[in-house]
Amino acid sequence: MIKVLFVCLGNICRSPLAEAIFNAKVKESKLPSSFKSDSAGTSDFHIGELPDERTIFTGKKHNLEINHRGRQVNRTDFRDFDYIIAMDDNNLRNLQNMKIRYGFPDKKIYLMRDFVPGSEGLSVPDPYYGGEEGFEEIYEILNDALDNFLKKVKETHQLYV
Repeated sequence: MIKVLFVCLGNICRSPLAEAIFNAKVKESKLPSSFKSDSAGTSDFHIGELPDERTIFTGKKHNLEINHRGRQVNRTDFRDFDYIIAMDDNNLRNLQNMKIRYGFPDKKIYLMRDFVPGSEGLSVPDPYYGGEEGFEEIYEILNDALDNFLKKVKETHQLYV
């Protein structure tokens, strides 16, 4: 089973939406038994909270089930997940520091948009302080990036239906 962790700052906007989009794509690909996904935040701001209502609204708009409570990245995540994917440079930096502190110096951490040719190094913008249009924008960004990510993972791990 391939385990994927999506990470943003508070785990109430981008990462739970990424998790929901990814789960839908995996189901659509008829590979649900091949994957396990989760999401987490690098901060402890929203532990135990439901995702932002705008995240839930955006998910519903796209027929996505978002069933998540905010949690913080922990030491076992570095051991348990095959792919840890950060939404932006700040969280990537935080994760790089955490992996050293937790004793996983060789763990590869990915940036979400690095899976989209021409968007390498770009962040998935944080929509928290904006309106609903920002959540729709990140949906589009994540949807595209996750198509590319899933394609790469299926090729890398030779997953076929």
